Amino acid sequence: MMTLCAVLCRKLASFLHLLIWATALHAAPQQYYLDGDASVVGFTYYLNGVKTEGQMPVHSAELFLDLRNIERSRIDVTLNPQKAVAGFVFATEALKGARVLDVRNHPTIRFVAREITGSIHKAQVTGDLTVRGISKPVTLSAQLFRQRGTKVGDLDNLSILLTGKLDRTEFGATGYQDFVGRQIDLTILARVRRGGSQSN
Repeated sequence: MMTLCAVLCRKLASFLHLLIWATALHAAPQQYYLDGDASVVGFTYYLNGVKTEGQMPVHSAELFLDLRNIERSRIDVTLNPQKAVAGFVFATEALKGARVLDVRNHPTIRFVAREITGSIHKAQVTGDLTVRGISKPVTLSAQLFRQRGTKVGDLDNLSILLTGKLDRTEFGATGYQDFVGRQIDLTILARVRRGGSQSN
């Protein structure tokens, strides 16, 4: 006959196994979905030295975030330059043209994170950015916030702020250098939610 101690030990072992499994499951990166309507992909360029702003929508995003160990997170974002706006009509047409983004031959821009360091409050995201079929490493600063209006401790609805800069000529976007500077500043505010599905 099994002793009381043996029964308790068996039950305790089963409980610990379940606890370890549940903890590992909870610690795994969680999939978040982009709210495209509430997200803004902003860029700034300098036209004759004057700061000029534009926007570009997100085509798709695969986001797996581990909020306890941000280094385990995965980010893969594709932008749609065909629907970009650059402040005014002529600048927008020039942006999409063959001398800059060449959207006819390169209809998407993609960023895939390769290394994420830091914390949810202050992280560095280094990845491959592909523009005009040319891939180059870029590093963006990232911060995660609880969305305004949500309850304290709510991790289902987050805002991600990404900032950085790049030299457009490194990606072959060399047009109009007499008027437009080489540096492009990026400010991306992404609203994401855990579970559900992507919304554009």
